[in-house]
Amino acid sequence: MRFDLTDLRLFVHVAEAGSITHGAARANMTLASASERIRAMENALSAPLLERNRRGIRLTSAGTVLLHHAWIVSQQLEQMRGDLDNFGKGLTGHVRLLSNIGAMEFLPIPLAAFLSAHPNIDVDLEHHGSGEIIRAIAAGRGDIGIVGETVDPGAELDSFPFAEIRLVLVTPLRHPLSRHRKIAFRETLDHEFIGFAAGSPMQDLLNYHAFRAGRRFKLRIRLNGTDLMCQMVEKGIGLAILPETAARRFQQSMAIRVIPLTDTWALRHLRICVRSFRSLPAHAQRLVEFLRPPTPVP
Repeated sequence: MRFDLTDLRLFVHVAEAGSITHGAARANMTLASASERIRAMENALSAPLLERNRRGIRLTSAGTVLLHHAWIVSQQLEQMRGDLDNFGKGLTGHVRLLSNIGAMEFLPIPLAAFLSAHPNIDVDLEHHGSGEIIRAIAAGRGDIGIVGETVDPGAELDSFPFAEIRLVLVTPLRHPLSRHRKIAFRETLDHEFIGFAAGSPMQDLLNYHAFRAGRRFKLRIRLNGTDLMCQMVEKGIGLAILPETAARRFQQSMAIRVIPLTDTWALRHLRICVRSFRSLPAHAQRLVEFLRPPTPVP
């Protein structure tokens, strides 16, 4: 087998995009060139790597094994780049950061500071659910993850505190519940809600606590995006449960009321997780240090 780094990077892009066309674009390669490289890889292995269909591609068993090793090689290459960067500034580092939706509210400021301080380091930021992020970090498919609540000890990851999220109720200004200064979640369940998209961990959390209260969480519509949810609330379509940071931001420009929830579970803790901090490339370690909150001075 004579696979070079270009082959492996292309294969990772194709596998992640689920399409040779889109994978070739990510790799800055023509479709014809990408297809020829993949055919050459399959010929070298004497086994198919991809199953091609009208909707894109699917990995074969051989393709899944190759993808796993391609991720490991890419991670080792990034570690080498980070270590060598200590001796010179000619190499560009790359960090893959995976975040759940709640953490997105807290990332712009530290990421902007990090990128300004390290112009030779690039960051790919992707949004996934916490469970998917933990599995990806454990498998080496990402450098740094930011997830909700406690990281499963069985995943054998290093983890660090990142931030706290307070969940709040968002109502129109003229709504029967808008006069409350604080409110319990169960007191809101007679009303209809704007919810998160199906499969969202946040929506699963709300459904679970409604079930525990012996009630059904009444959904008028499911949406992706806290801004769209607040717009629907403003128009009187329903209520919403959102992270306080997002709700307060939209409150400045929308006719909505923000009311803290009194439930203990409404305070959510976000954590940074990595496969092993000591084995991270130097530039990924630097990003973790930027993301971690400062230690309080005694």
